[in-house]
Amino acid sequence: MAEMNTDAPKGRHGSKNTRSSKKSTRVDMTPMVDLGFLLITFFMLTTTLAQPKTMQLLMPRTDGDPMSLPAKKALTVILGPEGRIAWYEGMGNDPAAPPQVSYTSFANHNGIRDVIIRKKEAVYRATRKNDLMVLIKADKQARYENVVDIMDEMLINQVDRYAIVDISRQEEGYFR
Repeated sequence: MAEMNTDAPKGRHGSKNTRSSKKSTRVDMTPMVDLGFLLITFFMLTTTLAQPKTMQLLMPRTDGDPMSLPAKKALTVILGPEGRIAWYEGMGNDPAAPPQVSYTSFANHNGIRDVIIRKKEAVYRATRKNDLMVLIKADKQARYENVVDIMDEMLINQVDRYAIVDISRQEEGYFR
């Protein structure tokens, strides 16, 4: 605690009648340090720590027949190595009419975003509904960061229907 030393120094002759008496003060900071540590401990224990940020994914059901999708409402995006992206309109499952594959990358400013916007507008003009379905396929050498980036593009462009599906052998060859 705070203490004050009030003993007056004795003069030359031992009398208490000296001209000036000096008083010394000494402040004990121990209780203040204790209080500081108690407050730090209290706030550390009562604070909510940062929660991990996760993205909600709805996976397709495995029971029942697969849903048919018209090719004019589909856009297939294939993520490749080094941030490269191959894309084509439709589903690419017709061997008689192979898809016209185009390429872009995440480094290309708004490359895939422009493709999504154009296709979304075309589907809306044709059906008067936001029925664009984006099929996202990732090559084995694609980075996880690119998968998150393309899902962010779905959110930014307000594409409600998209699916992450397996890549076919033919589509794996687009980056070789």
